[in-house]
Amino acid sequence: MPRPRRPLIAGNWKMNGLLSDGVTLAGELVALMKGRLNPAFDMVVCPPFTVIADVGKAIAGSGIALGAQDCHAAEKGAHTGDISAVMLADLGCRFVIVGHSERRTNHGETDAIVKAKAEAVVSRRLTAIVCIGETEAERDAGNTLDVVKAQLAGSLPGKASAANVVVAYEPVWAIGTGRTPSDDEVQEVHALIRARLADALGAEEAARLRVLYGGSMKPDNAHALLALPDVDGGLIGGASLKSRDFWAIAESCL
Repeated sequence: MPRPRRPLIAGNWKMNGLLSDGVTLAGELVALMKGRLNPAFDMVVCPPFTVIADVGKAIAGSGIALGAQDCHAAEKGAHTGDISAVMLADLGCRFVIVGHSERRTNHGETDAIVKAKAEAVVSRRLTAIVCIGETEAERDAGNTLDVVKAQLAGSLPGKASAANVVVAYEPVWAIGTGRTPSDDEVQEVHALIRARLADALGAEEAARLRVLYGGSMKPDNAHALLALPDVDGGLIGGASLKSRDFWAIAESCL
């Protein structure tokens, strides 16, 4: 039976890589993509701001999309050090990650801030990858589902649809730790997200919207995670910095 949604494999390079590193990694992925006829997935890479333009040139025409790791909610203005969605669109970005747990934790971003950023992304006809997920303390307290529901409700942009939003569930305690929830636990949260999306957007739209898993997805666990009914791809951190590992995850899509 064919998958109802085309998987998306998204690489979040975080604050890693100088110019030569980014261009080399992009080139390796382009070479791998050229050797693959009719891939069963979509792929996007989200480099640091400093190398977005050059990575964009390196992947042009390859079928790999360009993304960014964050943006400001405003289009322009007195926001020293920030980047707007319109600037990212100007560089050729098609996706923007908003609300990553590291932004929520290290920069104090609230659901309201994440929603404003997502709305800025959508307004530029880009796709927002909206991140949600619980901390270890919240999980240990049995609050995972309540936290996920609240973050989803508070972070989705007002005009969300399957065409302009991807949701990424990232259990904070699993990011970069090598730990992952069980397959049943991952599916439980993804099914909850799908149900809440149906409440907000309607069942038909929710059935089309992609929900990614982010949290120590690696080549050795990707196949099982990507086989879950409501997991539509991955938001990959550390493994996206190694072309062969990232490609192996993508090739795990059924």
